[in-house]
Amino acid sequence: MCETLICSACPNHCALKPGDTGACLARKNTGAAIECVNYALATSLALDPIEKKPLFHFHPGTKILSVGSFGCNLKCPFCQNHDISQAGEGVIPTDRILPEELAGIAENLRDEEGNIGVAFTYNEPLTGYEYVRDCAVLLKEKGLCAVAVTNGHFEIQTLDAVLPYIDAFNIDLKGFTQKAYDRLGGKLETVKAFIMHAHVSSHIEITSLIVPGINDSVTEMEEEAKWIAAIDPGIPLHINRYFPRYRYRESATAVPLLQKMKSAAERYLEHVYIGNV
Repeated sequence: MCETLICSACPNHCALKPGDTGACLARKNTGAAIECVNYALATSLALDPIEKKPLFHFHPGTKILSVGSFGCNLKCPFCQNHDISQAGEGVIPTDRILPEELAGIAENLRDEEGNIGVAFTYNEPLTGYEYVRDCAVLLKEKGLCAVAVTNGHFEIQTLDAVLPYIDAFNIDLKGFTQKAYDRLGGKLETVKAFIMHAHVSSHIEITSLIVPGINDSVTEMEEEAKWIAAIDPGIPLHINRYFPRYRYRESATAVPLLQKMKSAAERYLEHVYIGNV
């Protein structure tokens, strides 16, 4: 008998009838189980500098193969990759790249371009954590790295499914108040728990995109930096400039504000960077 199933991957806990897709547009009740419909469906594939993730303290100066699919479990009105993150199955063109093929491409690029592995990025990769896990296992076998660029808005059991195989995370901390996360459809405490758990066994760096009217308080940035420092003052923090995108049309973040935030964060953290300027 077909029945409603609860997706437990993230705190949205979508209740899905057979054939329904979750808010992330990437996880579906197929009638027997909740499955990721974006498995092995790539919308983007590119060889990037590792610093573009951004990861400044993980194999700096190297390149990494970046792959993205579609779907995201947050609804940021300023999303810079909304064409894929807010797209669902069959909406945009994709190429099927099975884990064995992706690992093979990454290995070939190591020999030709000095590639160090694969970064799962562009959309929210953990909406299809099964693919991330399966690819990362094969990458490990080939002596390659696996990186996840994620919003961290997932339950710990989802993180645990990939954590043994992920060498580095860049985690978006999109604000330091629940009010900010209310604008995005998320839960701050979930992201904080994700960061603390990931730090136990992987390299992590944190990115905060400073968006006017959402998370542009210097005081809140100081609180964020203080909290990160309590975990590890050596965690790098990237304070990035927002530009108008998607459905959010406020003016770009003022550079002097970013500089004030950097100064505030540096009272607690050893590595603070301003990006997108």
